[in-house]
Amino acid sequence: MTQHKRQKGPRGSRARPGFPKKTRGPKPGPAREDGPQRIAKLLARAGVASRREVERMIEDGRIAIDGVKVGTPATLLESVKGITVDGKPVEKPKATRLYCFYKPNLTLTAERDPSGRKTIYDVMPKGLPRLMPIGRLDFNTEGLLLMTNDGEFKRQMELPSTGVVRCYRARAFGDVTQEQLEALAEGVTIDGMRYGPIDANMERSSGRNKWIEMKLTEGKNREVRNVLAHLGLQVSRLIRTHYGSFELGGLKPGQIGEIDRNDLFHFRKIL
Repeated sequence: MTQHKRQKGPRGSRARPGFPKKTRGPKPGPAREDGPQRIAKLLARAGVASRREVERMIEDGRIAIDGVKVGTPATLLESVKGITVDGKPVEKPKATRLYCFYKPNLTLTAERDPSGRKTIYDVMPKGLPRLMPIGRLDFNTEGLLLMTNDGEFKRQMELPSTGVVRCYRARAFGDVTQEQLEALAEGVTIDGMRYGPIDANMERSSGRNKWIEMKLTEGKNREVRNVLAHLGLQVSRLIRTHYGSFELGGLKPGQIGEIDRNDLFHFRKIL
């Protein structure tokens, strides 16, 4: 396959394989805890899991306070002191960290799979802090998956109102015109599902084989595949290349790189 010319992102936003040197600058720590807050929010900030997952853990009786199981996610607390998950004490929230991970094809964006399929945690390098994916990529979609230790930051990034642009490259087979792709800027309804504006462009075409770049902000389930199928195209490969100002850079499948904390700080300020 002809290699795609990598686009240049904002200066300093490129993730590098491995762990780059720490640089001085503002430290994007967890949000301040002012007054009592719901236990799910506190544990999300502490990197235990997302709010929704914490609520499920409470239902399963896995979370306790001073040895007493928590009965409701509406429980209000001022700190994580005395909280345990599966009998293990919860540590205080740490500074927010963000990583760019190249999710390989045929891996599941989940902690485990009852069917035994390979997950992202099976292929990620060892020795990392506890990380959660921001959003998801389908089993057969590869590319940029942002990972963080901060459940509240994860939630903020996933909110539709945040409007963070995701960029994909799709290799597809079939016939389509640039005019048809440009019409997606008005949005499209498929089988009752409304998809918002999409900036789509033909990168190159060889016969009926095409590479198409698509930029969108919603990230609905299988959005790119469904929209291209609606245009009569069959997707054979799908790669997410950018998420906001962050890009794959030189990462290879299975590699991960940490975002410089200055870049993360400034990104959060404009988010």
